[in-house]
Amino acid sequence: MPFNKIHVPKALPTQMCRSISEQLHESLVATCGVNPSDDFTLVSRYEPEDMMFHPTFLGNRDPKATIVIEIALLGGRSDEQKEHLYKDMRQRLSNIGFEPNNSIMFLIENNSIDWSFSGAGSVKTVLGL
Repeated sequence: MPFNKIHVPKALPTQMCRSISEQLHESLVATCGVNPSDDFTLVSRYEPEDMMFHPTFLGNRDPKATIVIEIALLGGRSDEQKEHLYKDMRQRLSNIGFEPNNSIMFLIENNSIDWSFSGAGSVKTVLGL
């Protein structure tokens, strides 16, 4: 049950943003066992001067072209699954013509009590977990 936020430079074309989102969802399904119908993404655009990225910290990147992929999901994935996600997603970015070095990804894990999709309450309550 991930919720993805993709922070992108304002000039990145909408179709590329959609492709990144689609590839991210497919990668999460393939590497982390995410349900195929759990597809929630928000694209947030920024002016290049509004994001300050060190150009060489843990790799070389173009600060004006860097995207940030923020994934909030239920906890429980192994370190191996997470590493596989990062590797798989970077390959997918390359496959769609986006420079994978211009991406930063991170996960925020939480529990079923931390999610609510309706007036019925938390996912924990709705699913009886």
